[in-house]
Amino acid sequence: MDISKAYLSKIFIVIFHVVGFVGFVLPDTREFFITLVPYHLLLMAGILVANFAKFTPKMFYVVAIIIFAGFIIEVIGVRTGKIFGHYFYGNTLGFKLFSVPLIIGINWFIVVFMVAGTLRSWLKKQKVLRTLLGALLLVVMDYLIEPVAVKFDYWAWQNNIIPVQNYMGWFVVSLLMMVFYNYFDFKKRNNVVKVMLISQLLFFVALNIFTI
Repeated sequence: MDISKAYLSKIFIVIFHVVGFVGFVLPDTREFFITLVPYHLLLMAGILVANFAKFTPKMFYVVAIIIFAGFIIEVIGVRTGKIFGHYFYGNTLGFKLFSVPLIIGINWFIVVFMVAGTLRSWLKKQKVLRTLLGALLLVVMDYLIEPVAVKFDYWAWQNNIIPVQNYMGWFVVSLLMMVFYNYFDFKKRNNVVKVMLISQLLFFVALNIFTI
């Protein structure tokens, strides 16, 4: 039987999210699984890149810009508090530069491409609609991630209060990312984005229910 790369990738995505959920829920394994978070993000990014329909310079250009822009936005956000509010990163996401984990740019790439790629497959001709919906969906994702992130030392907020400014900032930044993604014409078909998006949403919903 010929098992495709996309099929195997989807299996890996689901398995790693299920195992990660169990690892986070069980007190005896939680600490160990927290240390694996940066590697999990790198793995998801690798799977995402490996499943692009075609590798082109323009594709890698867009990926690189989103990673770099995501990191720079976070640096400005942490240093000034003017984008998302006043917050700082903990140790879970690994090595930091300018008080921001390097992996955070990779995370922006993952969430933008899986959301934008999924919406593109559903709304091929409606670029404006999918840009707006993409930004809104990313805000929803952040809403689900925030309690988990605070509990497991991804980051923390001043006075332990997540400000409304955070969600407004997420919408604006996400909208700009979506506009940038949709502006460039390259082979965007990716067979794993839907499974990755659903897996991540279910992962954070389940952690909110069972650990918060």
